[in-house]
Parts: sequence; structure tokens; C-alpha cells
Amino acid sequence: MLLSLAALVSAQNRGGAPPLPPRAAAPFDMSGYWVSQIVDEWRFRVDPQKGDILYLPLNAAARRAANAWDPANDEAEGNACKAYGAVGVMQRPGRLHITWENDTTLRIDTDAGTQTRLLHFGPAPALPGPPSRQGYSTAVWQFSARAMLDLGGVGFVPGGGPDQRRGGTLRVTTSQMLPGYLRKNGVPYGDHAVLTEYFNRLTGAQGEAYLVVTAMLDDPAYLTQPFVRTYTFQQRPDASGWDPTPCWPR
Repeated sequence: MLLSLAALVSAQNRGGAPPLPPRAAAPFDMSGYWVSQIVDEWRFRVDPQKGDILYLPLNAAARRAANAWDPANDEAEGNACKAYGAVGVMQRPGRLHITWENDTTLRIDTDAGTQTRLLHFGPAPALPGPPSRQGYSTAVWQFSARAMLDLGGVGFVPGGGPDQRRGGTLRVTTSQMLPGYLRKNGVPYGDHAVLTEYFNRLTGAQGEAYLVVTAMLDDPAYLTQPFVRTYTFQQRPDASGWDPTPCWPR
């Protein structure tokens, strides 16, 4: 017979171990400086040209918008940062600085565009605030073999296994985004788009650390199917090379 969540939590707490907050329960460490590794799609991620919209599941409205894009209009309207929203900023060449803002919030600062993303553990508030470039991101650890039990944002308790922190993925869902660009050449996404990301830390052959981010964008306004890409970042030992560059002016 399955135990209810309340009964399981009560049983765990009788052992004297309080629930672990997301920071303490993390199956891997994301903090530090990371630099993007662009091994493919160079022309799309570094300097895409107007009208170069290959390999994207765009509908007719998106194609019209991309082909009509004028960067001068973006600048005149104060929208030169539309390619640096939550969807686009992880594609830009550059570096990430990841820290814990508190026990339930991960912070990602990007030097490309000088943007800040906040990943919130726990349920989203009923009123998450007005739309913004980075939107509202809800994060949850997904543990391998159910090694930890998620208490719905309250914390975590051990769920089995000799190493309670072994294995896992960070799943992040972002909504409440202002309209922006998939690519810097005006390929649009709308204000009802939802971005789902999976963050994993991997170790290379020489012991180097990589952060692999698989991103999936669903957008009823401009996409005919989800847009899925994977971005890789290598960890750097310090802040050398960190160069915050604003997205305005271009």
C-alpha cells in the first residue's frame, strides 16, 4: 500500500532530519563561471543575417515578421534587447555566472546583454508579476532513482539510496515573457511562449566540467512545433574573461 505524502514526511521527520532546502539537496553544483562552447550553428548563434531562417519550425506569420525585421526600428522603440530574453540569451556567445541568491533561488548572470535570470524553486505565486524579458522561471530538481522526495517547494527529504544526492537534472519552466527573438535576426516568439529547460552537469575526459542545457520552446503564435536545441558551457576556474556587455546600444 502506498504511503501518503503527509505520512511519508511525518515518518521522515520522526528520524530527526529536517527537510533539505533546494540548495542543500542539489544533486550537482551549478555555481561558478561558465563559457559557451559553440561547435555548431555558428552562423545562427553568432552573427545571423536577415532572412536566414533555416531549420526553424516557423509558421507563415513568423516568416513574415523575420523577413520584415529592421534593427533600426528596434533601437528607435527601445527594443534592442529582444534577442536577450530568456529564450535567446542562452544561445548568445559569452559567459554565465551562476550563484545561489538564497536557499530557494538560483541566479544566472550573463555577460552577453548583461542579463539576470532568477530560477525559483517552489510553486509559482498566483500573481507572478508583469511580463519581462526573462519572465518567471520555476525550477525543480529531478532526482535519479527518486533518491530525494520533493515536498512541493517546502524542501526535500531522503527517499532512498546510499548516496542521497547522486544523480539528477534541473528542470526549469519559464513563462510571463515579453515577446522576443529566437535569433538576433528578428525570428520572433510571442508573449504566450513557454520555455522548458533541462540543466545537467557532465565531466569530460580530462576531468573538465560542462553544463549542458537542453531548451524546448512552445509558442502557439509563431511555431508549428516545439523548437529544441542543446547548448553547452564549460566551467572556468575564475572570472577571467568575464566581460558584461549591454545589449543596448547594439
